[in-house]
Amino acid sequence: MTVKQSPAWQALEQHYKAQIETRDLRQLFEQQVDRFSTMSMQQPGLLLDLSKQRLDQQTLKLLISLAEQQDLAAWIKQLFAGEAVNSSEGRAALHTALRAPRDLDSQAEGVSVTADVHANLDKMAGLVEKIHNHQWRGFSGKPITDVVNLGVGGSDLGPQMVCHALEEFRVDAAADLRIHFVSSIDGSQLAELLKHLNQETTLFILSSKSFTTIDTLANADTARGWLEEKIDNPAILRRQHFIGSSANPQKMTEWGIDEANQLQFWDWVGGRYSLWSVIGLPIALLIGMQGFRQLLAGAHQMDQHFQTSPAETNLPVLLALVGIWNHNFLGSRGHAVLPYDGRLKYFPHYLTQLEMESNGKSVNRDGERVDYDTCPIIWGEVGPNAQHAFYQLLHQGTQPVSCDFIAPVVRYQQNTAEGTADTLRQQQSLTLANCLAQSRVLMLGDHALSHDERRKLTRNDQRYPGNQPSSTLLLQELTPFSLGQLLALYEHKVFVQSVIWEINPFDQWGVELGKQIANKTRCAIDQPDYRFGESSTDGLLDYISQIQSDTQGTS
Repeated sequence: MTVKQSPAWQALEQHYKAQIETRDLRQLFEQQVDRFSTMSMQQPGLLLDLSKQRLDQQTLKLLISLAEQQDLAAWIKQLFAGEAVNSSEGRAALHTALRAPRDLDSQAEGVSVTADVHANLDKMAGLVEKIHNHQWRGFSGKPITDVVNLGVGGSDLGPQMVCHALEEFRVDAAADLRIHFVSSIDGSQLAELLKHLNQETTLFILSSKSFTTIDTLANADTARGWLEEKIDNPAILRRQHFIGSSANPQKMTEWGIDEANQLQFWDWVGGRYSLWSVIGLPIALLIGMQGFRQLLAGAHQMDQHFQTSPAETNLPVLLALVGIWNHNFLGSRGHAVLPYDGRLKYFPHYLTQLEMESNGKSVNRDGERVDYDTCPIIWGEVGPNAQHAFYQLLHQGTQPVSCDFIAPVVRYQQNTAEGTADTLRQQQSLTLANCLAQSRVLMLGDHALSHDERRKLTRNDQRYPGNQPSSTLLLQELTPFSLGQLLALYEHKVFVQSVIWEINPFDQWGVELGKQIANKTRCAIDQPDYRFGESSTDGLLDYISQIQSDTQGTS
């Protein structure tokens, strides 16, 4: 029996048809005027409002019953106990240990990992201090001015997102340190960046869990070749200009990373969960180790809340269950993440990997095809930009879409130039007004207008149907601590949904076959006689070969 055929799922389907299908959000608010007080929950510095979701108290009770039926509490215990919840690869998924304090023993499959975690954080702290104090110098003796993180996926999306979000927390010791991120395999990012860098003062971080990722290693080889233009001593080049962050120290050594420059994490850390580890070195370089530890502390606070709070007030559990309701029962195939703060520009991109690489599965833990939908399409953009782009579809399109609105309340209170402080705070008020207004219009449609104003809407293309569900998440302010809370909140949301859907969120076999075929296809590009026997790819290869031949002939 699949979860779709289970009693709790069937009860939700019956509840939808009997109680919710014919009721819209406007009616739900009319029938329960205190929805906000009963459907909003708080944690220190955070408020989650679910009152604009198309459900009632009975829906929440039935969703919690579904979680209980799926044995969510036991799965949470297994996750934090370091048991092999990554069933297909037979290992733990213990990213929570990366942000646990020293006095909290964390174990992966019965073996304590606390000492190793903090030893590597301490080693990272030493490297950060050395760079900040201008004690790390390039081959000519000049201090490092530019750090380039070479990574892809979780080794790029997480650190870049956090660095962008926390730029204003840059420590004085990093005032003149420029941090760059390169991920594209085509070399375009790196080629352009190298034009503006100096070999004498540039340090590269090779960030790769396996240290076999072709995207990262291709960029690393290009970076090494660029350095060799000025450095004729390979040992100095590797020692002074490369740091490695990986779960594979042997591969780091084989590539040439000096052991003193190797930072390690472990197989039980998924790539998309790795920013809490030494993969977060660019973050620590920007905001200092104290700031990085505040980021970890915020995530740990959410870990504790997730472990100990009852489902009725558990933010990750509720956010996950509401997502299940929207996707599997209300039919929303897309979910938009809409931060109303430019500092969170990369947060939706980060979530596309976290959610879709984790839960974009069609096979359950027993290896059987599921008969229900799993992860929705996740996308998003900073709210004001999105309002002038895809909000048209949200408000008047034909597709049901659920949304998360995210905004910090307080901004521009300190460290703001006196001449601009008042106007910037006014802009913050305008931003919050837009955030609340858009979620209200999605809920009420043109009923957000007065009766007289609605009468003036004489054409159908002027009407707004509303009844689009959304959650609103308000941060008191954006800090390293609150950002840690936010990221851990979404990590645990993903885990809860995987338990409901009975899938493994900690592997990603879907990305592997494309890599394998890419290696074979590269052979076909380099060898014109190598073809696959299917007309589309072979036709494209012939076109590429012809263009390359013509270009070489005229160069």
